[in-house]
Amino acid sequence: MLRKNLALKLFVAALAATVFVSCNKSRDYKDSSRATGWKLNSKEGGFQYDPQFNEQETGPGLVFIEGGTFTMGRVQDDPMHDWNNTPNQQHVQSFYMDETEVTNLMYLEYLDWLKKVFPPSNENYRRIYEGAVPDTLVWRNRLGFNEVMTNNYLRHPAYAEYPVVGVSWVQAVEFSKWRTDRVNEMILENEGVTSRNARYEVEPGETFSTETYLNAPTKTYGGNDSITRGGKKSEAIAKRSKDSTNLFIQRQDGMLLPAYRLPTEAEWEYAALGLVGLREYNAYRGRKKYPWEGQYTRSGKRRSLGDQMANFKQGSGDYGGISGWSDDGADITAQVKSYAPNDYGLYDMAGNVAEWVADIYRPIIDDDFNDFNYYRGNVYTKNAIDENGQVKVVTMDSIVYDTLSNGRIIARNLPGEILQVPVDEKDTYLRTNFSKADNRDFRDGDKESTRYYQSFQNDFGETGDDTKRMYNAPVHNVYADTTGQLDRVYDKSNNRTTLISNEVRVYKGGSWRDREYWLDPAQRRYFPQDMASDFIGFRCAMSRVGSKSKKGKKARN
Repeated sequence: MLRKNLALKLFVAALAATVFVSCNKSRDYKDSSRATGWKLNSKEGGFQYDPQFNEQETGPGLVFIEGGTFTMGRVQDDPMHDWNNTPNQQHVQSFYMDETEVTNLMYLEYLDWLKKVFPPSNENYRRIYEGAVPDTLVWRNRLGFNEVMTNNYLRHPAYAEYPVVGVSWVQAVEFSKWRTDRVNEMILENEGVTSRNARYEVEPGETFSTETYLNAPTKTYGGNDSITRGGKKSEAIAKRSKDSTNLFIQRQDGMLLPAYRLPTEAEWEYAALGLVGLREYNAYRGRKKYPWEGQYTRSGKRRSLGDQMANFKQGSGDYGGISGWSDDGADITAQVKSYAPNDYGLYDMAGNVAEWVADIYRPIIDDDFNDFNYYRGNVYTKNAIDENGQVKVVTMDSIVYDTLSNGRIIARNLPGEILQVPVDEKDTYLRTNFSKADNRDFRDGDKESTRYYQSFQNDFGETGDDTKRMYNAPVHNVYADTTGQLDRVYDKSNNRTTLISNEVRVYKGGSWRDREYWLDPAQRRYFPQDMASDFIGFRCAMSRVGSKSKKGKKARN
């Protein structure tokens, strides 16, 4: 009897469990919307999304940098007495950064693409290619014999894996935009969305732009649908899609990568320090003077004892040391990866060449206002819309050229890209986080920041003389007549008080021309954004979307 009762109880328990599981299954929303209960990715229609998406792929040439909190600013003494890198605590989101500086070989690929798509022999395209070519004359010195670098450094294969120099900040930004489009163009082709090898055969007015594809896909490749939807995957999508908006890859598919760009100053300094190697529980074991651990520029490891850890100028007339084992291996720049990487796996974050970052230069970091993803240089824009309510795509007849202060002419945009215009009062009305498009002067250099500002208003609502600004840099003007001849006008005023302006950018890190002091990642200098030198290069970064870490968190023990 006891056994029968026990068997009955077990049967009832099993039956209850089955009913419970069945009820739960009926409420299983794994393949259904938690908002509406509708089935997702239904063949009959409804909302479509990619359930296989895991995380952002790492783009070509990049290394993942997990974000975190760090002390940005000076480690060493301040013999320059400029007080422009006072320590302050910042938090940086996770991002990606180039493993090495952009090399001559990488930049030559860019020039080769421009030459094929926009042949400079055609007068309509000549300015596009010429505006992208690095300034090789930066190597010249009035009391030095450097013609071998002037003639060979950019193009000779002996220097292929050396960092590109002679590139202005403006040119570095344009390279980053080009790189974004070429990488995403390849992704679409490899995924079977666009037709095979179309990227090698595009015409000047049919170039691919990532933002154009995402915002106006029918205008991509000059509206050539046989390219845009010429892949096998596109054919399959067309067969099952009843909605024309699903015929193209969208941002919600997670297939295309965010833009390559210049790193912000905070990102660059955080990545250069590589503090992950000093982490101990929830703190860092001290601070770093260089991207490597220790207080010296020579290695203390047994196998490389005495070797220099970076390429820099060791003293007056000493760009490499006495030839032999103690030499740093370079007199000008060195081939990338010639020295050990830091704890993030990044090479040459000290020495070799200094590097452009995205920020406008100001003597202070305004951490009182913001300590998250700090960046000065925001100029907010939006897509230009035509009278038909569609985005305006740049054509061969609507390319906008900029004449820089040094007289160089560059293309602001290329055919196939979406024309950008500043945000207006429709976008800023009643907003509390921003009130205008150009925020480069925010809280430093604007009217309220000048020494002439008066906190009270006069009867006309004016608050001081707008012509008396904190930063009074020279204003040089270059005028071009209808024939293309340039008239260069120099600002010869004796009343100029500074070289700082909204066209001056920060560059970080020491170079082959610099002493040890500048190898400290916290040091910061500035240079006009449209000028180049023989010691400044750059590397690209990319924002990370989604999770902060690539690996799930787990207990230390």
